[in-house]
Amino acid sequence: LIGEGKPALFVNTPDLLDHLRGTYAPDSDVSYDEQFERIRNVSVLILDDLGTQNNTEWAKEKLYQIINYRYNNRLPTVFTTNQMLEDIEPRIRSRLMDKELVARVQILSHDFRRPFAEREMTELSSLNLHRNQTFKNFRTNVPTAKDRGNLERALSLAQEFAESPNGWLVFYSEGIFGNGKTHLAAAIANHLTYQGRSVLFVFVPDLLDHLRSTFDKASKARYDIRFNEIKKAPILVLDDLGIESLTDWAREKIYQLFNYRYNANLITIITTSKNPKTQIDPKIATLMLNGRFEYPFKITAGPYNFNI
Repeated sequence: LIGEGKPALFVNTPDLLDHLRGTYAPDSDVSYDEQFERIRNVSVLILDDLGTQNNTEWAKEKLYQIINYRYNNRLPTVFTTNQMLEDIEPRIRSRLMDKELVARVQILSHDFRRPFAEREMTELSSLNLHRNQTFKNFRTNVPTAKDRGNLERALSLAQEFAESPNGWLVFYSEGIFGNGKTHLAAAIANHLTYQGRSVLFVFVPDLLDHLRSTFDKASKARYDIRFNEIKKAPILVLDDLGIESLTDWAREKIYQLFNYRYNANLITIITTSKNPKTQIDPKIATLMLNGRFEYPFKITAGPYNFNI
């Protein structure tokens, strides 16, 4: 806009409030009223990092006055924020929810300002523990032809999914642990991560522990924010579904997670040592077996660690 000769103001939200406070200084070159009018009447206002300001009553009042004025006068305004809409101050949120005036865009990409190796390493993700699990080192040279063919088909399916991820993919085996399910899921996650995709890899019992921990008074994380991070992850890998302690609370959380991702058609990869048809909670299994994605693939080979 500025390059086209159009006036615009780009300002970090905490800095905007500091500029207003600065006008109270005795040696200020501009009065508060002049600065306030300049900000709220600028042709195009871009407020960066809304929500990072110290929300004193004064700050909330000033921001609302500016936003409400521009809302009522239909002045072009751009906001960026890392907050969920429901966490924004109610009066401001009411303005941002006007569908006729406001276009909201959710950006799900990773943070390009962080080093590549750290992009996907939120405290929830355990993908760093599986960095060495790739398609290249997945071994299929097992003793029997039947198991060898089964593992080769599983590998081929995982590679195809990684090249064109869509819907859900489920690897399961009945009561057999260590036969390559987690390796294949991690290989997909690593492949997509190195392509720049945002992936959350989480061990299901750890997921539930992370949610429970938010109920601790000393926790700095909020339950709703943490659960939303999991529910809305662009690509989610759920490792070892079914070994968690299925209390009523745990069963409800897992169903809420699955139901949200099913309705939103978000890419999901699941590993489990239980048969979804007979050993998984029926409400959850219904979503896993609905036919909208790759049919669950059963790995019948024995323990993978013993085959290498």
